[in-house]
Order: sequence, then C-alpha cells, then structure tokens
Amino acid sequence: MTSPSRTRVLTGITTTGTPHLGNYVGAIRPTVQASRDLSTDGFYFLADYHALIKCDEPARIQRSTLEIAASWIASGLDPDKVTFYRQSDIPEIPELTWLLTCVTGKGVLNRAHAYKAAVDKNNAAGHDPDSDVTAGLFMYPVLMGADILMFKAHKVPVGRDQIQHIEMARDMASSFNHLYGEHFVLPEAVIEESVALLPGLDGRKMSKSYDNTIPLFAPAAQMRKQIAGIVTDSKAPGQSKATDGSALFQIYQAFANAEETAAMARAYTEGIGWGDAKQMLFERIDHEIAPMREHYQNLINNPAQMDKILLAGADKARQLATPFMRELRHAVGLRNLSAVTPAKQPEPNRLTLPGFKQYREKDGRFYFKMVDPKGQTLLQSLGFATPQEAAQAIALLQTEGPRALASLADALETLSAPAHAQMMSNLDILQSISKPS
Repeated sequence: MTSPSRTRVLTGITTTGTPHLGNYVGAIRPTVQASRDLSTDGFYFLADYHALIKCDEPARIQRSTLEIAASWIASGLDPDKVTFYRQSDIPEIPELTWLLTCVTGKGVLNRAHAYKAAVDKNNAAGHDPDSDVTAGLFMYPVLMGADILMFKAHKVPVGRDQIQHIEMARDMASSFNHLYGEHFVLPEAVIEESVALLPGLDGRKMSKSYDNTIPLFAPAAQMRKQIAGIVTDSKAPGQSKATDGSALFQIYQAFANAEETAAMARAYTEGIGWGDAKQMLFERIDHEIAPMREHYQNLINNPAQMDKILLAGADKARQLATPFMRELRHAVGLRNLSAVTPAKQPEPNRLTLPGFKQYREKDGRFYFKMVDPKGQTLLQSLGFATPQEAAQAIALLQTEGPRALASLADALETLSAPAHAQMMSNLDILQSISKPS
C-alpha cells in the first residue's frame, strides 16, 4: 500500500532492448536496493509509450517489455511491496499528457536536449532542421512530466542528462497549479553519483548502440565467451598490468566487494594473465547472477504470469490515478453539465464598478489598464520596470481619482476626448468608494 506520509520515489526504463550488465549495475540493482527502504513508496514502470518514440518494431518492444519486467523481478523487486506497472496500462497518463501540453510553452520544448540535438544534426548535414523529427520526440518531455506528476512523486532518480526533464516537469506543475490551484507536487531530481557506468567489450560505455553489451541473463556459456572477448592490452603473463583504464578491472570492481577488488588489483600488479583474469571476472559475475537466472528464465517462459503481475500493479496505480484525473478534469472545466451552477443575476440597483488589470508583456515590463464592466478599456498605462511600481500607480488612481492623472501623465497613454470623459467619470466612482465612510 502507498502512504502519503512516505517519500514517493519513481523511476522507469524504456522498453527498447535486452537488459545487459551495465543496466543491472547502473539501474536495476540500485533500484531494487532502494525499493527495500521502508521510508519510501516505490513506483517502478516500464516506459513502453516512450519506446514508440525510438523504435518502430512492435515485436522488439513487446519482447523488451517482457525481458525488462522479468529482469527487475528476478533481481529482487517485490511487486507486492512497490507499485510496479506498465505505462500503457494507465490510460490516465496520456490524458494528463494533453492537459500538461496545454500549459507548456513551445519555447520550453524547443530547448529540450534531445530535440536540440536532432536539429543540430540536421543543420550540420544541411537538411531541414526538423527533418525526421517526430512530434513524439518533440513532446517526449511532456509525457515524462505526466509519468512523474500523475503519482505526485517527490524524488526521481535520474542521470545528469535527464535533469532537464525533471526541471521541465516542475515548470509544468507550477504552470498548472498557478492556473487551476494546487494539484501537483513539484518533483526533485536525485542524482546517483556513486552509480557505476560499465565499459563494454570494446572499452567504450556498455551500450546497445555500440553493440558491445553482455546480456544480463545470457546462458553461462555465452557469458563466458563474451567475457573472453573483452579487449585488453598485449602484456604477457608475468608482466605487471595497470588497473586504470582496464575495462576488465572496472567490470570486476562493479561486482566485487572491497576485499575482492584489492585482491584483483594485487593480481594485476603481480602480472596475472589475461585469460586467468577473465576467468575470475566470469566466476565473480556468475556468482551473483546465476541464482537469479533460473527465476528470470521461468518468468520469460511464462509471459501470462508476467502480464498478471503487471496488470495487478496497474490496478494499484490506477487507484491513485483515476480519482486524481477526475480532480484534474474538474479543475480545468471538463465537468458534468448537470452540475452547472446557474449564473448569478445582478442585484437591482447594485453599482457596477470598473476595475484594473495588471499584466506583464513580452518586453519584460509591467502594465495595467482600467476596464469597464463590459471589458472596454478606459485607461491604458505605459510600461513600468517592476510590478510594484504599476501597483502603486493603480493605488494612487483609486484613492486620488482624477487628481492622480497629473502626476502619472508620463506613465499613461493619451486618450481621445470622449474616452477621456468616460475615464474621468469612472475614476470619480472609484475615488468615492475608496473614501472611508
């Protein structure tokens, strides 16, 4: 069960690939460890809507969803103690995406890193800036904002490249709250500085983009063969080897404890052969992964059971999402028409008063205007440097009436004679009601 008194932590993984050792060390393992913190409510989801932005292979998305879900559970995530769900099983998320779209400035999305990178790449190639850029890529931050804001997450663990998306989610929440009242929690990014980034078989960052990964739950024989293919230098057995810059050592360190790491470092200094070092790496990884591999394979072989787990998680998530969406729909005016409140009729002989509206223009300066009850502008100011200066001018007009016009002449637009007469009459009204009785 979720609890509003506990910190809500939310994280997701896009379903476009097979989990590898880098995913396990950098995301899956720390997530599972964090899910056991009794002071938090954990929300963990499979971002299959996000996958559609990057991948147009339906079978790959389906398979990846199964593999990532099974990897999380086999690695120790307990779906009974967290909220574990598939993004596409929560219809409120795309609906919230639209509500947020309507309060998010296009200029904000123009600055999103992924969109800017695509535009820069097209410009460098001499193509149209938006060539092959889908609306999905452009709107990615809004969907991510909906993922986070739907469940009022307090903390969102992300890499440094994702901080901008959390800041955007905060901006969306603030804009919505300003217009419609306080509904959203403003999330905070949590940067895991200690999370390891594993090198791949070729020494570069382990990534499916580089085709240098070691699948997390590959059969033992396959994993042994791939580890044997890790690139090393040409130093022979007996020659001292450096741990700095060694992909093999970095991977070993990510799985070993301090004592084991120190022993491997000594072995490097003493000239361990690369074959022996790779055997030690395989044994250390397999020691951690082997107990989970059978559970993973059982889940992969029983996708119906995996679906059952995810749908149960979606039911739990929607216990929060459905009533919250009703609240948000009502806030923006998407309401049952039978509940419309009859328009209040004006009381007979009641004085209808002009009013002031203060606002900020694109030039960064602050303005005000006086309007009559029908919305017609009676008086228009020029720009003020601060909102306080504009407010002081309004207060002077309300209390001093027409007498204030002389001192404010340089701050007001010139009116035609008829408009000036109407404005003077309304200032007299405002001045009369501002005087103490």
